[in-house]
Order: sequence, then structure tokens, then C-alpha cells
Amino acid sequence: MELKGITVALDGLGVEAGPEALAAGARLAAADGIRLRIFGPAARLDLAGTDGCEVIECDEAITNHDDPVPAVRSRPDASIVRAVADVAAGESDAVVSLGSTGATMAAATFGLKRSRGVKRPALAALVPVPGRSVLFLDVGANVEVRAQHLVQFAWLGAAFARSVLGLPDPTVGLLSVGEEAGKGRDEVVAAHAALTESEGLRFVGNVEGRDITAGTADVIVTDGFTGNVVLKTMEGTAKTVAGAISAAARSNPIAALGGLMLKPALGGLRRQLHPDSTGGAILLGLRRVAVVGHGSSGPEGVANAIRVAARAAAVDAPGQTERMLHEAGANRGAIESIDPA
Repeated sequence: MELKGITVALDGLGVEAGPEALAAGARLAAADGIRLRIFGPAARLDLAGTDGCEVIECDEAITNHDDPVPAVRSRPDASIVRAVADVAAGESDAVVSLGSTGATMAAATFGLKRSRGVKRPALAALVPVPGRSVLFLDVGANVEVRAQHLVQFAWLGAAFARSVLGLPDPTVGLLSVGEEAGKGRDEVVAAHAALTESEGLRFVGNVEGRDITAGTADVIVTDGFTGNVVLKTMEGTAKTVAGAISAAARSNPIAALGGLMLKPALGGLRRQLHPDSTGGAILLGLRRVAVVGHGSSGPEGVANAIRVAARAAAVDAPGQTERMLHEAGANRGAIESIDPA
């Protein structure tokens, strides 16, 4: 995909590894032809003279210790607020932040506005499974949801999977504690009933936690609290398993020999499962592209978050998603038929 000509506004503060790691990632993304407008401390970023990188001086950050909504509303000079404003003004095509998730979501929702008909934006992450990825949402934007929100997340995910991931007929599953239609909290049961009646959506029913990594569905929907816990558990498990395999491979000479033979394959698997490889999560349901990266990202993670945003902007993911949502009349009917409050 051609990314030259796409401009990404990058929050230059908040990466746990520091401005140096963010600058290194910016250089990698700029080498792909992506233009960057970076809101951060110019002296510490040290990007002067780097082709494709423009640093706009900014040293005010909203951290994880701040209350996101009041902070975003009261601090217009904060790096994430200025980066979002840059997109809203048309100077950039997408925004990326690896800082406070709450602040990024609040700034993006206020500044970029929700797409027509969207009640709540959802944070969607690509979960790598053998041979492909699963789109998993919500992973943190909405801790509490109603049935109508889960229904709309399903449509948002399916539309994004079609328009950006290139899946012509994506399957959609609803995360619950059992496959049966009556299993789960009240909002899950109600959402299941509505999704079952939704024409134009390939709903495969309830799925359980084990089905995420099995790739049972292309899109899996849940509330933001559950999604965030599941995603971080999976990331931690992958890291622990990779470490255990490495330790076992060094436990004795015979194991070391086997480990040496498996090293190329295991290295590829580790890279595939590493959070840096996915590039973060995209906030679906907004009029412009916003990506939330991992705060613990290294340079490759920073670069991949920028690439995800640039690719989404290049195909006008928000516009395509909105068009698909409103071409499906069943979407509006399903949402309005349940839990209208």
C-alpha cells in the first residue's frame, strides 16, 4: 500500500522508553514515506534534519495519573490535544499516541467527533493467531456497555474488517461464558438476540475465551473492561511462554541442541506475538483515524503504530466504515430495537 503523502500527527510524549525510542520509531516510519508532525520536546527528540519529520515544540503531557476528561478539556497545550487538533484542522490525516490511553480516547472523541449514528467509539486491536489476525473490540474504551453498544461494536468491527482488512464476509462472534444463546450477562443475551436477527452480518453466535486464539471468528466483540483484561492476559501469557521455552532450551545440552534447531521458528513466533508487531489499537467510530499504541513500545512498536494509522488513513477507513454501517439498514433497526435509552 502506498503511504507516501500521508501525514500522521504523533504525540511526542508518553512513551515509557522515552523520547529517544519514539524518535527512532519515527525515523523508521518516515523511511516508508510517511510524513510526521510530532508534538514534543525538540531537543530530546533530536530529529532536526530528518526527512519527513517536523517537530512542533510541546512539553506538556497528560499522564496516566491525570483524570483524562477534565485534563483534555482544561489543557489545550498538552501534546495529545494539540496532535488531535492538528488532524481536526486538516494538517494531518491521522493521530497516534503511545501515552495515556484515556487521554487519547477523550481527546480524539472530543476533537475528531463520532461518525454519524455511532453511539460509542470502540477500541479495536488485531490479535495475532496462527496464519492470520482476529479483530478484537472493545479493548478499553467502554468499561460498561449496554446491549445496543455491543451490537454496534459488531457492525463497526465487521465494516472495518471488510474495508481495511480485506475480508469480504467476516464472521462475528460475541464473547461470553458459554456458546448457548442464554449464557452471559443480560446485555450479552440481549445483544445475541439482536445480532441473530441482523441481516447482512455473518454472526456466528457466542464464543468463549479459548476461541479468540483459535480464530473461531474474524471479529470478536465484548465490553471494554473484559476486552482489556483479556488482551493484557494474552500478552503476558505469550511473554511468559516464550520465556519458559527459552529457559527449557537452555536446561541441558540435548535441549540446547533442539533449541538451536527450533530457534528460527521460535524467533518468528515471538516476533508475531510481540505487542510491538501489532502497532496498537484503532479507535473505531470516529470521523478521522486515531491509533492508541502500547506505552511500553520500542522503536519498532512506535513505527508500526504510525504505519497502522497511515494505512487506515490511506484507504479512508472512517469513511468506508461509516458508509458500510449506513448501507446496512439492518444495523440501524437492530440498534434501535433494543435498549433505546
